[in-house]
Amino acid sequence: MIGTAAPVVIDGGLATELEANGYDLSDRLWSARLLLTDPEAIEAAHLAYFRAGAQVATTASYQASIEGFSAAGLDRAAALRLISLSVELASQARARYREETGEEGSLLVAGSVGPYGAMLADGSEYRGDYDPGATVLADFHRPRLNALAEAGADILAFETIPTLREAHVLVGLLDEVGIPAWLSYSCRDGGSTSAGEPIEEAVAVADHPRIVAVGVNCTAPRHMPALLAAARTATDLPLIAYPNGGERWDTTTRRWLADEGGDYDPATVASWAGLGATWLGGCCGTGPAEIAALSEQVRAA
Repeated sequence: MIGTAAPVVIDGGLATELEANGYDLSDRLWSARLLLTDPEAIEAAHLAYFRAGAQVATTASYQASIEGFSAAGLDRAAALRLISLSVELASQARARYREETGEEGSLLVAGSVGPYGAMLADGSEYRGDYDPGATVLADFHRPRLNALAEAGADILAFETIPTLREAHVLVGLLDEVGIPAWLSYSCRDGGSTSAGEPIEEAVAVADHPRIVAVGVNCTAPRHMPALLAAARTATDLPLIAYPNGGERWDTTTRRWLADEGGDYDPATVASWAGLGATWLGGCCGTGPAEIAALSEQVRAA
């Protein structure tokens, strides 16, 4: 699957599915809290996405970090163990799905690597208004990447990255790990990252032999066609697109709120293959129903 031209269906919002099942994720750790309190719920959410037709399970490690778990009272060893557990849970869901269906096709576990701003838990990943320096960023991300890779992730998902400077650090760290990655930005409009940098410059950062796709996630669907068209002018890599449900993140209530513009439409998302996006899925505000419809549209294309 990795490196092929065939469309790949990514899962939807892991936190969205957990919240739909009654879990309160307003904690600073977000879905990573359940790695500690209810790991079975995470495995069940991954399984629901595989059953919906997803070919990629994105781990519950987006907001998991040594610093974040330390603030919750856990030491470094415990934090790394929980990050590794996120891969194990996705792998167990894959094994359960294969046992249920007898399917032996390519199903990937993607180790989610959210930005430094996600750890700040103040919506920074949708603004990019932080800059602790390249050394701090590298020290923050390096142990997470290593833990995910060593636990058996097939690919790393650098996702919701708001700035070129953080993207440069993450891509540079690929020289230290032996698995591929995708690079996906959060964007503020049809032409810029969340920090206001041109998307053409952002996707050019992905010039590394281990990057297999580059694009945009957790951005309103209405912005995606323009972003993908601009990205296509700046890279020959496969593009990745997994927008949110069309809502906006409110940092005060820590909830997704209604916003102007179109909602997530699986048929529209599937059509972005014509813009070069062969990795397609959903992010916050999308669930198994949307991914099932997307998978059906992709198969029919």
